[in-house]
Order: sequence, then C-alpha cells, then structure tokens
Amino acid sequence: MFENLSERLSKTLNNIRGRGRLTEDNIKETLREVRMALLEADVALPVVREFIASVKEKAVGTEVSKSLTPGQAFVKIVQKQLESMMGECNETLNLAAQPPAVILMAGLQGAGKTTTVAKLAKFLKEKHKKKVMVVSADIYRPAAIKQLETLAEQTEAFFYPSQLDQSPETIVTMALDAAKKQFMDVLIVDTAGRLHIDDAMMQEIQTVHQVLNPVETLFVVDAMTGQDAANVAKVFHETLPLTGVVLTKIDGDARGGAALSIRSITGKPIKFIGSGEKNDALEPFHPDRIASRILGMGDIQSLIEDVERHVDQEKAKQMAKKLQKGQGFDLADFRDQLQQMNKMGGMMGMLDKIPGMGQLPANAMSQIQDEQVFKKMEAIINSMTPKERAYPDIIKASRKRRIAKGSGTEPQDINRMLKQFTQMQKMMKKFSKKGSMHKLMRQMGGKLPNFK
Repeated sequence: MFENLSERLSKTLNNIRGRGRLTEDNIKETLREVRMALLEADVALPVVREFIASVKEKAVGTEVSKSLTPGQAFVKIVQKQLESMMGECNETLNLAAQPPAVILMAGLQGAGKTTTVAKLAKFLKEKHKKKVMVVSADIYRPAAIKQLETLAEQTEAFFYPSQLDQSPETIVTMALDAAKKQFMDVLIVDTAGRLHIDDAMMQEIQTVHQVLNPVETLFVVDAMTGQDAANVAKVFHETLPLTGVVLTKIDGDARGGAALSIRSITGKPIKFIGSGEKNDALEPFHPDRIASRILGMGDIQSLIEDVERHVDQEKAKQMAKKLQKGQGFDLADFRDQLQQMNKMGGMMGMLDKIPGMGQLPANAMSQIQDEQVFKKMEAIINSMTPKERAYPDIIKASRKRRIAKGSGTEPQDINRMLKQFTQMQKMMKKFSKKGSMHKLMRQMGGKLPNFK
C-alpha cells in the first residue's frame, strides 16, 4: 500500500529537506508536486485542497522560519498534516457495554465483510481475551453462512447457525439471546451485501441495527476502490450511525486514496486495515505510523508487534541456545526462518515497515517482491532427507537431481538456495559470537542477501 505515493513524496520532499532557507517559490513548487502526488494516489479533490492549504499556512508561518533546519521542519509539517487527515491516532473499539457488546458489520458485496468478521473475532479473542460469537444475517447467499461457519471453526469463535427461511431480524434477535445465555463478551453480526447501494438493502440493515442497538457499527470497504470507497462510506453513514471503518485488501492498493480520504469525507475513523486472506491479517490503523510509512520513514513499532505476534518465542530461545553452544545453523533452521517470515506477511510485509527500504534500487525491490522465491526454497528443503538438512555439504550432483525432481525445481535452483543458506549461516555465526541480534542488524547495515 502507498508504494506510488511514497515514492513520489519521498523524492519531492528530499529535494527540500536539505534546504537551509525556504522561499515562497520553492515552497510553491514543492506543494505543487505534493498536490499532484496526492491526486495520482486517487485522494478526493476536496481533501487534497484542504491538505495543501493547511500545509501552506503552516509552512509560510512561524513554524518554519524559526527553525534551524527549515527543510526538515517542512517535512515534519507534511507528516503531521497526513496524520491529521487520517485521524491523528488509533481509535479503538468501544466495548464498554453490558455483555455481549454487539458489533454490526456493513458494506457492499465483495468488500470482504465475512472474512473481516472472522479476523476481528480472532483479534478480539487473542488480543483482548474476549469470548466471541459470530452470526450471519445474509440470507441471500447460502455460501456466506457456510463460509462464516468454516472461518469461525478456524478462529475458534462460537458460531450461531442461521437458516435461509428466517428473516434477518429473527436471526439477530435469536443470536443475541443465545450470546447472552452463553455469556459471550462480544457478538459480531455479518450482514447482507449488494453489488451496489439500493433502498431495500438500506432498509433491511436499518431494521437490523434498530433490533441490535450495537455499540459499534463498522463499514467494511475495499481499499482498491480508491476515493469511491470514501463516497460509498458517506452514503452508508447517512443511513446508519457508523462508528468506524475497516479498510480491506490494502495489499492490493498501491495508491492509498481511500485511506487518505475516508476520515475527511465521512468524519469517521479507520479502525482496522486488512490484507490477504489469512485470519490474522488484520491490524489496528495508526495514522502516525501510516504517515511515517508514506514518507519512507518506516514503521518500526508495527514491525516489533508483528514479531511479537507471529514469531515462535520458544523456537527463538532454542535457536539462541543452540548458536551460543556453538552448534551449527542448518537447513531445518533456515526453513523455520522462512516460515516465520511468511507468517509476518512475507519479505515485502516486513520491508514496508523498515525505514529507508523504499529507497532501494528497483532491481533489488523486484527481487524481494518475488514471494515465489521463498516458497520454492521451502519446497526444496522439504524434499531433502533429515541428514541432508543437517549436513548440506553432502548434497552433490545426484542428490541435487533427486531433490529438484521432488520439489519441482531445477538443479541450478538448488545451487542458488544453498548459496543463500551459506550467506545466512555466516550471519548466524556472527550472531552467536556477538550474542546480540541488535549488533548483528547494525553489522548488516540494512543489507540483505541476494535472494535470486
């Protein structure tokens, strides 16, 4: 997300960052570039106008003129205005209600409501230790009810079964009653969507809302629809008292117009962003962190949270002990590292949050973006015997042919993978000597081994 906007803004602001003195002319030129970057990112025109006016007002005022580094002060103003545009800070769910707290999910068909219901259930269960029940009031798509049942099983949420011959009002009334009897903390309701807004759908969801009186009414919207997402959210808000927005499929949106427009147009905060199909691919929306990522400054806090959430701490301790005892880093360990990386959204999911990674050359980024490379490497290691994983030096020509056949690859792929493993092995040896991953990262200086 934001790749195009981040690249454009980073180049524009780098030109002014080092200026010792700002003039009306260079501010005007920079603001023109910023304006074009936002419009190309599909940010709504009224939002762009307001943004540029606010930045200009602050830039030509005392904030910059009194600064020892005017160029950097200007960048700071842009960053703060981006944060303000998206809502300043994360707004959490309001679950302060007599249990069960009801969360109603609304949105158009195809926006990802059902998968978001499951992701939110998992988030509340694991992060807030809540007992969660989910129910589908979508009587028009039998597959939606079955899909939610399957997802509930995967996320270990309680599922209330609904029938196609029941009305949505009956379904949610019975689900709420069941949630109370089973002492649920939260009830999440998935509603019917349509391919477009229509009066019947709006009337139905209004009725459901009146029956439930939810503490949270979240609008689920596809980020790839750009500023149209903000316009649709506005229509829904005129029908329902929305409390927030969930922006889905952000991994497929290189522009970011929806995220930058929704708060200004609807007055409602983005509370969560979702990417991918995995049940844990949902995270709270932090405007300050997103603004930092847009400007190429990374998002270390989110990266740390990803590591804490996805990395197997027990395995990490075992690895540290193994290395400290002088035992080697083998291919089974290398496979574990690849799997942990995949849990955190792959290489691009991590690099997006590391400061300065947006400045990598295009050819380096294209290498890293190819997630198939990592899947291929894992397949190769899975095709090896335990002895080969422990002692890769024994892997000669005949073994390479067998491994290649078993993993659907070529012998040269085996050679490349072994070369990459050797590079990682050398790094892990440095780690065992220094005893600190922080020192290792500093030694690496942000350099990554060649993954192709």
